[in-house]
Amino acid sequence: MSDDGSNIRSENNTGTTVGQILGRLVTAAIVLAITAFFTPGFSINNIWSLAIAAIVLTIMDYLIVKFTGLHASPFGKGFVGFVLAVAVLYLTQYFVAGYSISWIASIIGALVYGVVDYFLPGSQQM
Repeated sequence: MSDDGSNIRSENNTGTTVGQILGRLVTAAIVLAITAFFTPGFSINNIWSLAIAAIVLTIMDYLIVKFTGLHASPFGKGFVGFVLAVAVLYLTQYFVAGYSISWIASIIGALVYGVVDYFLPGSQQM
């Protein structure tokens, strides 16, 4: 009987993790769209590029957190988080067609991303 309870708990934890990842993807896409709209020199051509960019950003953020413990968020870890956010925004263009950003736009975009991310309801940390 205790085995059944532990299986249910592990399934719920898996569901929560999948829900957190999906929530993070949706939120990242919304924040990214708003950031691209308000940042000169930053463009995303279509909804598919936006979706793929959100996935790439989420994966890159997850890997950075997993290996370094630092969040790639402008407000996550101060200056280091800001530099990581700039780098992640800039490097995403090499993985996503229809996504383009300059270095200056990635700096401005990291600021905009941080502000928009701060004001959106809900926690985005994994």
